[in-house]
Amino acid sequence: MMSEEAEVLFEKRGVAGVVTLNRPKALNALTLGMVRLIHPKLKEWAADSSVQCVIVEGAGEKAFCAGGDIRALHDWGRAGETTAIDFWREEYLLNTFIKRYPKPYVALMDGINMGGGVGLSVHGSHRVATERLTFAMPETGIGLFPDVGGTYFLPRAPGDTGMYLALTGARLKAADAIYVGIGDVYVPSARIETLKDRLAGGTSPREALAEVAEEEGAAPLAAMQKDISAHFSKGSVPEIIVSLRTDGGEWAMQTADAIEGKSPVSTLVAYRQVREGAELEFEDCMKLEYRLINRFAAGHDFYEGVRAVVIDKDQSPKWNPARLADVDPAEVDRYFSPLEGGDLNFG
Repeated sequence: MMSEEAEVLFEKRGVAGVVTLNRPKALNALTLGMVRLIHPKLKEWAADSSVQCVIVEGAGEKAFCAGGDIRALHDWGRAGETTAIDFWREEYLLNTFIKRYPKPYVALMDGINMGGGVGLSVHGSHRVATERLTFAMPETGIGLFPDVGGTYFLPRAPGDTGMYLALTGARLKAADAIYVGIGDVYVPSARIETLKDRLAGGTSPREALAEVAEEEGAAPLAAMQKDISAHFSKGSVPEIIVSLRTDGGEWAMQTADAIEGKSPVSTLVAYRQVREGAELEFEDCMKLEYRLINRFAAGHDFYEGVRAVVIDKDQSPKWNPARLADVDPAEVDRYFSPLEGGDLNFG
């Protein structure tokens, strides 16, 4: 066991390897140091016959993981350091390793789960949602795009729900998370310790989850599916906006307002990302994300978004370009073009 001050704690508990993200005051936001600890430990446990499954959780009661440490990423990028790109590259390689993990990987999504936390959980074999889960991919609101595998799992959500989540950053609770395919089962937080005990004792994840799971209830998104599909199946972001404005209902107008408040470049990139991701295998999705993140790190809107939301907290980002109509389509194309230094290498 590592010291309580460590950013990640590792424990072998019976036949389970337990990873605890240990930055509760920072909502367990993911740092480069954490990525560099987690990946080799998962490799070690994959090869260790005494470890039958891996459990990943967040310390405290507020968050599984609220995202990457975007303030650090902002500062590295502003200073012209390559450390930010190192973080994203290593994070994406870790996401891919989790997706291909050879043993059961049980992610306890108990509390806030956004951005980087999604990459540590959604690609696992068993995704547990509690009543405290709040899931979102809010990246277009800080001048980025829904990464950490969003290119793969968002277009595979039912009926254009993934496009809706990508463009709006809408927040989901447990029933919706299970409905869109980013969670598997609902377990009340009060029963999580029982679940961990069963897993540590050698009960298979399927049997252990069956013991503690409950019905998640109706998913609000399921009831909205017809409306979401009607608008978000359109052939471009401007067409989606027109469709929502023409609808004129309260939800439609609020949704249009939400999209138009995000970074125009991010929004157009995210739209294309989700459309292209539907046709790509997982590793190709991660290669595409690595191309995109390199372009965003060299751009304007990420730094402005973090300034407005995290640093100055004025919530008034000055996007460049400021309007969807002002974004040159050739600029969006450039984000998707091959990197001079080569694509993400899975080794």
